[in-house]
Parts: sequence; C-alpha cells; structure tokens
Amino acid sequence: MTLKRQSGLMLILSALMTLCIPALCWAIGTNATEAAHVADVAHAAPHLDGAELSIMWIIPFACMLLSIAIFPLVAPNFWHHHFGKVSAFWALAFLVPFTIYYGSSLALYEVLHTILGEYIPFIILLFSLFTVAGGVRLKGSLAGTPAVNLTILLIGTLLASWMGTTGAAMLFIRPLLRAINHRKYKVHTVVFFIFLVANIGGSLTPLGDPPLFLGFLKGVPFFWTAQHMWPETLFAATVLLTLYFVIDTVLYKKEGSPEAPKSANNEKLAIDGGINLFLLLGVVAAVLMSGMWKPGSGITVYHVTMELQNIARDVILVVIALLSLKLTTAENRRLNEFSWFPIVEVGKLFLGIFISMIPAIAILKAAHNGALRDLISLVTTPDGKPVDVMYFWLTGMLSSFLDNAPTYLVFFNTAGGDAVKLTTEAISTLVAISAGAVFMGANTYIGNAPNFMVRSIAEDSGVKMPSFFGYMAWSFGILVPLFAIMTVIFF
Repeated sequence: MTLKRQSGLMLILSALMTLCIPALCWAIGTNATEAAHVADVAHAAPHLDGAELSIMWIIPFACMLLSIAIFPLVAPNFWHHHFGKVSAFWALAFLVPFTIYYGSSLALYEVLHTILGEYIPFIILLFSLFTVAGGVRLKGSLAGTPAVNLTILLIGTLLASWMGTTGAAMLFIRPLLRAINHRKYKVHTVVFFIFLVANIGGSLTPLGDPPLFLGFLKGVPFFWTAQHMWPETLFAATVLLTLYFVIDTVLYKKEGSPEAPKSANNEKLAIDGGINLFLLLGVVAAVLMSGMWKPGSGITVYHVTMELQNIARDVILVVIALLSLKLTTAENRRLNEFSWFPIVEVGKLFLGIFISMIPAIAILKAAHNGALRDLISLVTTPDGKPVDVMYFWLTGMLSSFLDNAPTYLVFFNTAGGDAVKLTTEAISTLVAISAGAVFMGANTYIGNAPNFMVRSIAEDSGVKMPSFFGYMAWSFGILVPLFAIMTVIFF
C-alpha cells in the first residue's frame, strides 16, 4: 500500500472516529457536569470522581494502544512519519468530549496534573538517562557468543536495581547490539534483554522501578524489597537466563557458530566516555534526593503543586544531560550509533498515552465504587482478607497496559495503604503487588518505559523487532507460564 493510499485510509478512519467519539461521549455524558463534583476552584482543586465515569471513557486509550499495535503492521510508512499525530488525535479524542461535558476547569486541572506531575518528570528522567548512557561506548568488539550475551544480560540484570531499569537498559543495549551485529538471529536476545534488564532486574530497590519508588515515598523502607522479594527475583531471573542460554546456544550452532569481525583499528576492549558513568551516579543521586529531602514548599499552577524537591531533581537531571553532551565528543556518539529518534518516539507516544489514560486511572482509583469494581473485588475475600494471587495477577496485568506506577498505588491503597502494616503484617500481599507491577511490566512494549525505548533503539540499529502483538506472543509464551509457576510456588 502506498503512502498516499495509507494517508487516505487514515484520514477516513480519523474522520469516522471524530464523529463517533463525541457521539459516544454524549451518550455516556448525561449530567456529567454534576457528576464530576467539581469543587469551588477558588478554594480547592477540581475533583474528578472516577466512580461516576463509564467504562466507555476508556475507548480513546484502548484505541491508542490498538494504534501502536496495528498501524506499524498495516501502514508502516504512515506510522513512521505520523505516529505523533496519531498520538495527539487519541489524546484529543478523549480531551475534547471530556472538556465539553465536564467543563474546562476540570479538564485543565487533569491535563496539568498529568503533564506537570507525571509526564514531564517521566520524560526528563528518560531524556537524562538516554543522553548520559548514550555517551558510554564500549570500544573493541565483543564476540556475541551465547556466553558473552549471557554475561551482558546478567550484569545488566544485577545493576538494574541500583541504577534503574531505564539506566541499565540504556547503558547495555548498544554494546549488546554491537556484539550480536554479525549474528543472524538477534530478536530473541533483545526480547530477553527487555524481560530481564528493562523489568525484572529492577525489583530489589526503589531505584529500580517507579512503582517501588512510589512505595518508598509512601513509607516502605529502602531495603524492604531486597529483603523480601529476592527469592521471587532470583527464581525468575535464573529461569529466564537459563532459558535464554539454551535458546541462544541452539541458534548459534544453527548459524554455524559465526565468529565476530575484528575491531576496526584493532581497538582493545575499553570504555570511551567514562565520565558518563559518574554522571549516571549523579542521576541516581538526584532521584534519591527527591525521595528523601522534604522542604515542604513548591510552586502551584492551577491547583497543581510541583514540590521543590521534584523541581530541583528535574533541573539537576537536565543539567546532567547537558553536561553529558558537552563532555562527550560527537565522534563518540557517532561511533555509538546514537540517535535522538528513540527518545522523540517515546516522548510523542507516551504523551498521548498519559492523557488518554486519565479516565482509566480515575476509574481504578474509585476501587469498589468504580466501573471496574468487579475486578477490584477479586483481591479481597468476603470476610475482608487479601487474596495475594489476585493482587499479583491484577496488578500485573493492568501494569502491562497502564502505567505501572499508578497501578501499584491503586492496589497499595486497596490493600490498606498503611506502609507499616503492609511491611510487617501483610508482607506477602505487598510482595504480590510489587512483583506484579515490576515483573509484568515486561508483558507488553508499553508496560514499562524502557521497553519501548529498547525496541526503538534495536530497530534503529537494523534489528527487525516483533510487532506489538508479536512481542506479546513472546511474553505470553514465556513469561505467563513462568508467572503461573511462580504463583504456585510463592503466592
């Protein structure tokens, strides 16, 4: 299909959705202004009551996910050139009807709360880690043998809890891609990299993954996850690393055990741009600072308060990224095959995801009063006892498609929200919530931010990665059985 025909098709689909979405929202939006319970904006922030939202409000978010899944398959040229427009369209498909029926005050507040409080800190952290890690180049050549690849995956998995899944993923993905560049079969290596380095490896400290950091902010001790989640993490990592080594060994022999080409100019194995490793420590320190320093002040923009420690963190992260650009040579980044496209793609797509996801998160927060009450009720027995198995699977499956950080908070609060009790009297429940949020972020490309970025970098390097559904075939074929076994053993 030519680009012109694809564009025509997309315009027709867009026109249909432009007509359908407002009509649909009109049908579900009767008396919506009253249902929103918007407080007097002179005294308090507008308030969206998720209990009053129909499940139909999630349609734009679902369509956003389907666009990411389908367009690269049926209209790849259109998607490559216009994915930002598609993302903006679905954000507006939610926002315009929402503004009409709930009022501009509530719409403005929800958008500002999402962008200032969630999206901007999210993208700044990714930008900083992407820029700094992109300045670290491993000179020389790695063989790309099963043993070498396994070693890279193991080191990345171990470091992910201490420098974040995003930091570890950005640091190790390029050396790994160069190591396997001469290999015929590459996709399985990148997929297992996402499983391990971009997700499961980040389960032992609050630095590892955003959900655990939110738990830390809620009062969960820093080393609590390392103390109580190491058996689950060790089991999952061991199984996946072993399975990867078997698969890679079989494929390596099928390829004829190819030898890696010698490094240009006979470079010895060494690190170029080592200053960026110290800058990565600065990123970690800035994130830790924002969780431990509580000055109690900040800046408020239309009822949305940006706390001083978070502003300071984001400023420091931007400065660190600029320092990395200044202190790393352009030649280093060229040889490292550094490109801005992956961070641009993530930035545009996740802006649409964050905005269109607003009603889904609000409904979840309404818990037993929301449209998803039947799901929420599955985590508690009739006599009020927590069901750890369901906490693990519901937190995990929702984290596969929603932002795993707010999903973690929803179930953290559903389980009582008292960090002291959860970390002492309901240890197994909090472990189930934490493991579900972190582990099952690997189920889809959008389950955790570095997943999509790793995919983009791999494709930018010439690796033909699976589609959205193709990747889910990998994850559901490998991870879901693994999680089922873990359910029997641990939950």
